[in-house]
Amino acid sequence: MELPVMTSPRPELADIQALEEALHRPEVRRSRDAVEALLAEGFVEFGASGTVYSRTEIVELLIQEDGNDNDRLRTTNYTLTSISHDAVLLTYESERTQNDGSRRHVLRSSIWKLIGDRWQMLFHQGTIKRG
Repeated sequence: MELPVMTSPRPELADIQALEEALHRPEVRRSRDAVEALLAEGFVEFGASGTVYSRTEIVELLIQEDGNDNDRLRTTNYTLTSISHDAVLLTYESERTQNDGSRRHVLRSSIWKLIGDRWQMLFHQGTIKRG
């Protein structure tokens, strides 16, 4: 499985977006090696549900997924902000169509850090968008 490779110290939005979107793909999500390559040691997620997840918990949850729900995931409004010489903040919105036809809108943010020779996600948060 080919993952996007991005080693530049000054990433472009398209580069970090490609890394983020790799985590949306079922074949990446079900691969322990792929997920571990994208998530940094010490990774933490604040889920839209309010649950806090560690790297280990997220890896286990993702590799056990059995559906193809990401076919119904749409992402928009990506922005990239530099927060230090080796870290960036990616923000975007997601919309997932549920089985009952309803839609769930979530505001998302991820911190990506250049660790060694590759960019890895250090933090992710999803917040349900109201109204």
